[in-house]
This record gives sequence, C-alpha cells and structure tokens, in this order.
Amino acid sequence: MRTAALVVAAGKGLRAGQPVPKQFARWRGKPVVRHSVEALAAAGCAPILVVIPDGAQAVAREALAGIAGVQFTTGGATRQESVRLGLEVLAGAEPDRVLIHDAARPLLPAEVIERLLIALDAYKGAIPVLPVADSLTHAAGDLMGAPARREDLRRVQTPQAFHFAEVLAAHRDWDGPTNAGDDAQVAQAWGMDVALVEGDETLHKLTYAADFGASKPLVRVGSGYDVHRLEEGEELWLCGVRIAHTHGLSGHSDADVAIHALVDAMLGAIGAGDIGQHFPPSDPQWKGAASDRFLAHAGKLVADEGYALANADVTIICEAPKIGPHREAMRERLADILGVDIAAISVKATTTEKLGFTGRREGIAAQAVVSLGLV
Repeated sequence: MRTAALVVAAGKGLRAGQPVPKQFARWRGKPVVRHSVEALAAAGCAPILVVIPDGAQAVAREALAGIAGVQFTTGGATRQESVRLGLEVLAGAEPDRVLIHDAARPLLPAEVIERLLIALDAYKGAIPVLPVADSLTHAAGDLMGAPARREDLRRVQTPQAFHFAEVLAAHRDWDGPTNAGDDAQVAQAWGMDVALVEGDETLHKLTYAADFGASKPLVRVGSGYDVHRLEEGEELWLCGVRIAHTHGLSGHSDADVAIHALVDAMLGAIGAGDIGQHFPPSDPQWKGAASDRFLAHAGKLVADEGYALANADVTIICEAPKIGPHREAMRERLADILGVDIAAISVKATTTEKLGFTGRREGIAAQAVVSLGLV
C-alpha cells in the first residue's frame, strides 16, 4: 500500500503576526512546516506534496531543503480548493492512501499516523480526535441557549487519512459551502464512513502570535564551575551553610564556591551570561555579600524567562572538610533559596585523590548541572 501525504501550507497566516506566512516562520529551531513534513517522511509517506501560496516557491524550498521526495504545487482561494488541486497532482503518482495534514500543526506523533493507517484497513477514511473537557452550550444571541452534550462531541485534528481514489472523487464532487471545514466533511458528504481514532494534545494548531511566543525549548540545561582559594581566617560557606573549619574560602563575596557554580549553571541554561556579569567583583557593594542573594537573583531570572528548576546537581571537590555530615542541611538551604522541593536538589562531594590544588588543600572547586522545564 503506497501512502502519499498532502500538506496544506497555502494560507497567509496573518493572525500569527509573523513577517512571513506562519507555516514558514521559525518555531522551535526550524520552519513550522518542516516539523510535520519530517514526521511524514519518517513514517514512509511518498511522495509528499506541499501546497503553497503563489509566489512562495523560494521560501518553501528553503524551508524544506534536504528532505527527499518533497514536491510543491500552488494552492487555490480556499482550503478545500487547495486540497483538491493537490490531490489532482498526486493522482499522477497513483497512491493507494493519502494523509492530508495542516502545516500549522507542527508536532505530529508517529503513533497518530500509525493509528490512522491501521484504521484504513477497515474504513475508507479516518481522523484523529480528542474529547471535549469543557461544558458546552448553544448561544442564543448574547444569552445562554440550550446545553450541548460534550459526551457526543469531539475535537478534530489532522492529519486525516483516506483511500486516495475515494477522497479525490469526494473533492471533485463537492458542492457544499465554498470552504469546507475539513476533508472529513467533504468525505462524509460524499457518503464515506469516517472512523475516529485517538488524537494527541501535541497536535496543537499554531494560530496566534502568542503561539510563537511559546516556542521556547521545553527543557534547557546549564553547567557551572567555580574555584576559590582556602585561607586561614576566612569563614567557610558551602551551599549557603557555614561550616566550622580551620580554613575558609577567599573571595570578593562570601566565596561560596558551590552556590557560585550553581548560579553559573542557571544563568547558562537561559543564556544570561555568568555570575561575574551580574555581580562583578570590581563592584564594592558585593564585598562580603552572602551568595544566597546571587542564587535568588538567578532563580528570578529563570522564572522571568518562563522556566522552573526541574533539578540541580552540585558536586563539591575537596579533601576537607567532610561534606557528608552537612549534605542534608545544604540541600535544604538551596531548596529554600530557590523555592523548590528538596527532592529537586542533589549535593555530593568527591576528592581528587590528593592530586592538584584541591588535593593539596589549597582550594575547593565545585561544579553544577541544572535542568529547567518550561512552565
């Protein structure tokens, strides 16, 4: 069974507020249309025909460069006309089945494609749907009308899958409204039974400018590393906890090497530079400052970027003092500063087997790794 794909990318996408039609705008590192075309290619669809606006050939070819088997054709005045024109082009390849997909739905799980193709073994058409969670009502002007049973309703997504010959005939015979809502309506009006399969919430349609504002990576990772010299007469602060010891760490602030590494990791994860840029040692206001202020500042910047700390892993590298007796207090203090559950914080220690400056007890080093999740 040969399965072709038709990706509808002929709209102007003006509501998305992008400098180019939204299907060609960059989203999560690549053009919107490229996400779903790559998924269809990975599923074995061939050929893949992308229906584009008139005059968009250059931007479309650039957006999909390097993907084998992709073809282009110009769309019509409405979505239904664009699909029909695309199906006429695909007819020359004589596919058995076709997946018709909206380019504005970039995240296309392979599992949805698989469920659709399985359904085509028993039906001429199949569409992915999701249940309706909200209460529904009919509108009577500005007033609430009769209630609607949400149990009887589904949210319809794409891609929509069909036996090719039948859906082409349905579009050729369509005499309904100028612009059909989707291909399933055209198919059903022609007399085709259309099966419902489970959709996926990730198949969200990008429509408004806010949808592109939410195109940040779901997860970001940062790493940090810092070193401070051990000296007599200094206090020893690690992870915001004061530890009794013969020597303390020397620095412009309280020299909490572990917090400094953690701050750098968090700043690095959001691309906000390093601790020296935010709290320069040349600035006298930070002389002797408690490093928890630096960490709280990093936490605020992370939150301002729309992220939350998923976990932090701090490693302290020293011969002495022993970190184990203080580990839980350190975790609690870091969690308190950042306003997270202690389960998100890991503190551990290691030695360098008496090698190097830490092995000679000249200083303490620390490294940190953090992961941030988009809120």
